[in-house]
Amino acid sequence: MKNCLVCDFNSLQKIIDLGMHSFADTFISEDQTHDSEPVYPLTCHLCDNCGHVQLGCETKADARYNLYDYSYTSSNSKFSRNHWDEYAQTVATKLKLQPGAKVVEIGSNDGYLTERFKRSGFEVLGVDPSHQMVEIARSRGITTEACLFTKANSERIVQKFGKVDLIVANNVFNHSDNPLDFSEGVKNLLKDDGYFVYEVPYWYNTIKTQRFDQIYHEHVNYFTVKSSQQLLSAAGLQIVDVDVVDYHGGSLRICAKKRNSTQEPAAVTRMIEEEELVGLFDVATYNVYMKNLIAKRNDFLRKIFSISRENIPIVGVGAAAKANTFLNFYRLDKTVLQYITDASEYKQGKYTPLTRIPIVGDEIFSQYDKVYALILSWNISDILKENLHKINSKIEFLHP
Repeated sequence: MKNCLVCDFNSLQKIIDLGMHSFADTFISEDQTHDSEPVYPLTCHLCDNCGHVQLGCETKADARYNLYDYSYTSSNSKFSRNHWDEYAQTVATKLKLQPGAKVVEIGSNDGYLTERFKRSGFEVLGVDPSHQMVEIARSRGITTEACLFTKANSERIVQKFGKVDLIVANNVFNHSDNPLDFSEGVKNLLKDDGYFVYEVPYWYNTIKTQRFDQIYHEHVNYFTVKSSQQLLSAAGLQIVDVDVVDYHGGSLRICAKKRNSTQEPAAVTRMIEEEELVGLFDVATYNVYMKNLIAKRNDFLRKIFSISRENIPIVGVGAAAKANTFLNFYRLDKTVLQYITDASEYKQGKYTPLTRIPIVGDEIFSQYDKVYALILSWNISDILKENLHKINSKIEFLHP
């Protein structure tokens, strides 16, 4: 992609290069293990004009979500379900939604959050591009449109469902190949006094913690408050509330509405100033970031191969998309990790892309006397450790 997806500026600088990667939310079934999946360069680029961060390699959305069965479900853990339960209640209360209000969830996935709004007495509609997720959502009784959300598709939704009081889109906005068109579609679908509430992983937290595993092909955009403000403004929307919530290692929760003369919250200015102060829009910041990533990888691999020489099994925990970015960047495959465990029925029995590690349930740990567990879903590591120690109290945990 040569131009910025927010401001269309044609000067982008490569700031992060993680090598060649497949789609991170791809998990390989038994009959596909001898086939090769597509791989693309996984690089991030910084816009010299507005500071937006986006991927450098363009891929097709339909391939990302339908080339293989899409496996991520938003209700896949108690931690996730609790988060969405809180989200639905907090948003409805804060915005004083009245019974019968119309709510659309973009990227509705398995319909769990949409169902929470429905149970609260709202009229709901889900929108999702994954055919498999749409089937799951419909099985829960959630009316769902099987399409990628665009401005053109928003027109079709308005004709069917009418203008709406609330649009929610969580960990979805960052997936859009055309976030400006996406934002204009949101504005088109909203009533004049309607609200748009969304969550995205916060780029500031990614850089501050030196984590990199939420970078993958499905995440086309990486948002700061600065880039969010500029994008929404270009579409005729404005931020009315912003917060950082404890999900996916720190996410922006932004509430916006159609632009009027009301001034944006002081928190917006304060957070942008902090983003600039820490160097989020400075290429030199990322030169240091990449050097640190490579140094940490080298140190960790020395430890991993030392364990392997002792013939002690290592099992990964959490077959998340972030795990695949980590495994491919660290070059850990089935010759190093015996298994990866995951609670999702949609992932067990499959294999990780490229690295071909079999995915099983946590009960595999009961078969070992001495075993190391590599926690890949670090955002819920405390919960995972507690559950795993109930299966095998002798597990030793590894942390990159």
